[in-house]
Amino acid sequence: MKQGGLVDDTEDVELDFSTEEEEQRALRGAKIRHPLASFLHLFFRVAAIVTYLLCDWFTKSFTSCFIMIITLLSCDFWSVKNVTGRLLVGLRWWNQIDEDGRSLWVFEDRKSSPQAGGTEVEARIFWSGLIICPLIWTGFFFTTLFCLNIHWLVLVVASISLQVANLYGYLRCKNGRQEAPPTSTSSFLQGQHFLQRPDIISRML
Repeated sequence: MKQGGLVDDTEDVELDFSTEEEEQRALRGAKIRHPLASFLHLFFRVAAIVTYLLCDWFTKSFTSCFIMIITLLSCDFWSVKNVTGRLLVGLRWWNQIDEDGRSLWVFEDRKSSPQAGGTEVEARIFWSGLIICPLIWTGFFFTTLFCLNIHWLVLVVASISLQVANLYGYLRCKNGRQEAPPTSTSSFLQGQHFLQRPDIISRML
């Protein structure tokens, strides 16, 4: 056997990690990676506010206004909870039932992958819409309360509850807590507490 005739055909391969780093920087530097999700994040909640302000011009039926606004906010609640939060900021929260039949709430913050969330612009869109719209509905609450308009007050309270639920859930995701959330009543109060904390709001923006 002629061992001297063997030819070493191995080659040195240089691993280029700079390309991956450049791709990550490009992803972070992009303006808007998810235009449809960014649009939907603001569309339903802004449409609900516009409908609330202009509803009397379209119809005199309170029932029709109530159904339109609650439908818009329900679509907003679903899209923000299940779609836009995951795509724009890499956060999500949900409820699951364990083997013992207990209801558990899970708050997830996916920070490990650069593809997990959106860009800085998308994050600003997400948190701005999530925080400002409940503040607007809170203003509507006080105006209807002072006017003693009970029917519209019920609508505004329902709207605040839907808006604050997502705000509370995503703030829990942002803070990295995995505790079980409180009941619906205390959730509303906790959401109002967060809205009164300008230090938390400023960090989100």
